[in-house]
Amino acid sequence: MAKSKHNSETPATQWLRKQKIVFTEHNYDYVDRGGAAEAARQLGVALPLTAKTLVMEDELGKPLIVVMPGDKEVSTKNLARQLGLKKISPCQPEQAQRHSGYLVGGTSPFATRKTMPVYIEEGLLACELIYINGGRRGYLLGISPQVLVQGLNAKPVQVALDK
Repeated sequence: MAKSKHNSETPATQWLRKQKIVFTEHNYDYVDRGGAAEAARQLGVALPLTAKTLVMEDELGKPLIVVMPGDKEVSTKNLARQLGLKKISPCQPEQAQRHSGYLVGGTSPFATRKTMPVYIEEGLLACELIYINGGRRGYLLGISPQVLVQGLNAKPVQVALDK
């Protein structure tokens, strides 16, 4: 395999290294609106293992992160019900960037600007390895999903809808 291009540090990779968490780095050519499907295609990995990091907010505007398999959508109605909230909706891109400190398309759940609760689709926890954004567009990390539970106190939820 060719040496990866431009593996620069991001807040996410700095945090992971400080925690002594093992991960692999995977660069791909970012395509606007290509999402997890494009990343999975370029990297030759299964789409369900390519996790999306989504910044959402509750009815009071409090942000939260949901980590989903790349081939699924979030049922915001089910998520709100499971969290005991009235309503959850995706943040506008500018708002998501303010909360996370990352550009949309490069959002990582690690080392976000604001500390936010993290929720992970339960099915991802059964995977040995997932590919999640490393804090820059076109840059995924291969990592155990258990890291999200242990390092970010991510709570499992069942909110996946087929696309």
